[in-house]
Amino acid sequence: MSKNPVHVIGGGLAGSEAAWQIAQAGVPVVLHEMRPVRGTDAHKTDGLAELVCSNSFRSDDAENNAVGLLHAEMRLAGSLIMSAGDANQVPAGGALAVDRDGFSDAVTAKIEAHPLITIQREEVPGLPPQDWDQAIIATGPLTAPSLAQSIAEATGADALAFFDAIAPIVHFDTIDMNTSWFQSRYDKVGPGGTGKDYINCPMDKEQYLAFVAALLEGQKTEFKQWEGTPYFDGCLPIEVMAERGVETLRYGPMKPMGLTNVHNPSVKAYAVVQLRQDNALGTLYNMVGFQTKLKHAEQVRIFRTIPGLENADFARLGGLHRNTYINSPTLLDPSLQLKSRPGLRFAGQITGCEGYVESAAIGLLAGRFAAAERLGQAPSLPPATTAFGALLNHITGGHIVSDDEPGKRSFQPMNVNFGLFPPVETPKAEGKRLRGKDKTVAKRHAITSRALADCRAWLGLPVRAEAAE
Repeated sequence: MSKNPVHVIGGGLAGSEAAWQIAQAGVPVVLHEMRPVRGTDAHKTDGLAELVCSNSFRSDDAENNAVGLLHAEMRLAGSLIMSAGDANQVPAGGALAVDRDGFSDAVTAKIEAHPLITIQREEVPGLPPQDWDQAIIATGPLTAPSLAQSIAEATGADALAFFDAIAPIVHFDTIDMNTSWFQSRYDKVGPGGTGKDYINCPMDKEQYLAFVAALLEGQKTEFKQWEGTPYFDGCLPIEVMAERGVETLRYGPMKPMGLTNVHNPSVKAYAVVQLRQDNALGTLYNMVGFQTKLKHAEQVRIFRTIPGLENADFARLGGLHRNTYINSPTLLDPSLQLKSRPGLRFAGQITGCEGYVESAAIGLLAGRFAAAERLGQAPSLPPATTAFGALLNHITGGHIVSDDEPGKRSFQPMNVNFGLFPPVETPKAEGKRLRGKDKTVAKRHAITSRALADCRAWLGLPVRAEAAE
């Protein structure tokens, strides 16, 4: 039985998780990370698993939310990313948000301390050499151009690109709390939270319309060499959302529902800007949903028109970077292996999943598959009924090819969602057919209960009746 190392290229969330899973299986790993030898436009440190956009892992509700279910499955599978996230959480209503520096430090420390993991700080400029018979490319949305070109040449297909935007971060002590107030939407209490985990900045109709107009008129950063590349709908720049209609933001990140202004309870805000705690000290807050390609000076000018942020001091302004991913359903087999080259796998956002948690989950699976092959076993694929399986199936074959547009790629990045799961029979309450919201809730509970039971069985763990961990 060979114990040659598995090579993992990329020390982001997916690569770190893959390396951890391989090493925990008893197989040596060489983790190749190009920072600080070569930096990127978005990374600020050389730490592993650095979060370059939001600090949120989104909902932690394993009964009612698909990403919360994925959290639970990853915890069952011994995820490094989830354990580091749990250890460094900050209040965020019903979401799991983390102190980004503490999180990265925790992942880096665990990887560095593992006796079976070797970190090599170097750029891998092309595809892995043939003598790396088991390797994982987990270079994420910021894959170095030379490697991206090598991937395109090897697969015979151009890597697609889309823009990914970053939201600004504000120093807490510069927010006017005489105008703003603490409250989670609908007072929802999440992990480590109190139900008052967001800072809310209210706008009346006149202020909102003026703000939208300023967004549309503000100077934007142009990237002519990337023109024609699509945005991912889950991370649209705020000004692009505004272009879709004057009311779009009120039904998106600026929706006022579930919030009551403590300074003026009788008046309902027309729109609300929310800020979420970004570090454990509570000194930094990020503007939720405010990823942008506005020029820096324009961001300061326009965002200081938001009530409560008139004197805001920005620790980081928004930015924009390119994201690349491959046509996974065509190129990869069900175990994330490149069909044209056995032993070479892809993981993370480069496969066409979207989101921190999804990227780490695909890294977890790729690591387990590679470790199994190194140990002389066939990779064990997760059941399609699990969040793992639903996400994997989307990446490796869950898209629809359009007959009307031959050659047009229909595969697009996607977050995990209940639409990716196999149907489940809707439970009945005391023999009665459920309808409306009750039916939706019951169906979600049935999906999550089935998923966790099947995930436990796949992992060889005792099966429990509970719907969530």
